[in-house]
Amino acid sequence: MATEQSLFHRLGGSKGIAALVDDIVVAHTENPTIRVRFLPVVGDRARLDVIKQHTCQFLEMGSGGPAKYEGRSMRDAHRGMNISPTEYMAVVDDILGVLRKHQIDEQSQKDVLAIAWSLKGDIMHI
Repeated sequence: MATEQSLFHRLGGSKGIAALVDDIVVAHTENPTIRVRFLPVVGDRARLDVIKQHTCQFLEMGSGGPAKYEGRSMRDAHRGMNISPTEYMAVVDDILGVLRKHQIDEQSQKDVLAIAWSLKGDIMHI
């Protein structure tokens, strides 16, 4: 059964998570609700690489993988951004769409979404 493996393995390990993160960034830059927040980052390759690295580390560590997260807390990383509920849902929808595109099983999709929902209060704070 797929759920007997760690979420890290169900997402394809480090390589699979990196592919997911790449596609999530693309989805965000194409999403009319949130693209304005991501386009400046895409233009700064060094900043984008750090964000992707931290996102991969975060997902790996949170899913049972070997990575150690070296980024700021979600609260600190999103401080002052005033993210609206509509923007938060757009991000979650993009993540779900990418998981489906990569044919991630339904239980793993639910597990990733549970992580996203658990962070909502830290990401949407003012």
